[in-house]
Amino acid sequence: MFYSNQQDINKKQYQDFLTIVGSLSNLFSDSNVPYLYYRIAEKIFCRAFNATDLSRSDVSADAKKDLLGIGLKTFLAGNNKTFQKVAEFNADRNLYTGLSPKQLIKKVSELRNNRINFTETLHSLDHSIYHCVLRGKNSFKIFEEKMDRIDIANISNIKENKSSIIFNDGIYEYSFLLSKSTLTKRFVIENIIHEFDVAILDDPLLDLQKCLYKEKELALQKFKIQQTIFLPLYGRNQTVFERSGLNQWNAGGRDRHHDEVYIPVPIIIHKLFPDFFPDRDTPFNLTFPDGEKVVAKICQENGKALMTQSNRKLGKLILRDGLHLKIGELVTYEKLQLLGIDSVRIDKIDNQDYEINFSKNGTYEEFISQS
Repeated sequence: MFYSNQQDINKKQYQDFLTIVGSLSNLFSDSNVPYLYYRIAEKIFCRAFNATDLSRSDVSADAKKDLLGIGLKTFLAGNNKTFQKVAEFNADRNLYTGLSPKQLIKKVSELRNNRINFTETLHSLDHSIYHCVLRGKNSFKIFEEKMDRIDIANISNIKENKSSIIFNDGIYEYSFLLSKSTLTKRFVIENIIHEFDVAILDDPLLDLQKCLYKEKELALQKFKIQQTIFLPLYGRNQTVFERSGLNQWNAGGRDRHHDEVYIPVPIIIHKLFPDFFPDRDTPFNLTFPDGEKVVAKICQENGKALMTQSNRKLGKLILRDGLHLKIGELVTYEKLQLLGIDSVRIDKIDNQDYEINFSKNGTYEEFISQS
């Protein structure tokens, strides 16, 4: 798996970080089970093992190390047979509402598998696993298992009740929570990789105060990201037009490469965030999820298009690697929905450097409504 193959110095740092956070549990509860917020667990993992943090990318993995995707989870040990959330499909309700339990489970399973495929293609991963930190009495336990796709052909034992549909694929047991549109998987904890004690501080505030007083000067942290916006992968009325945007390759006027696309930049983005992008036709660096840095520009009338220098990097990533479309096959909003991605997140590092990542269905609309 992963943990057992890491260097001892990294494993020790990981244990130390988890122990420090767990020792502060009395800030949040009076339990003898150490508290561990999942976002903190993600940060600790990436810091200790020098892994790439994917937790803001709305993909099926929370971290990446070399060619391995890692889904990070933390939960109570309990009886060692617990259902935990692995995916949410609230934005995809229209794809399965009204289906029979069997058809619904098949559709949800297809969506789940598509997301794993997309994540692994997008980030150049060979395979993915779950890395779990189990919280026990004054202890943490580490457990890992493969992040398998659902074996749709072997789905059986479908049982429906008022709130969920339970099923298995011959390997794992799953439960789809109807009201929350959430897929959970039963994690059966059999082989603990590592276990260590956590001493919970009686009064963590006093201990933190002592640490604070020891530091005479506190450096202010400089955040890497200056500003973030979201852009849609579609045009007006949630339509991917046949001769523009992701289908720019199909436009007339001249011969075009089959991967030529651009990302629409609605005029409201320029009005709300006039200083986010450089001026039209001014080149800047755009880093993709796989680490490749390309030259990009804001182009066309009213700055309505985000394009890379050849426009082919975007096309290959979205049309071929993501949607697996054949050359000449049009993108539709429905196809984006199946992938679970209909927006992109653009992070501004400085006036010359930007980063792009994909975001789940509905992200752009939510972003605009709150801006």
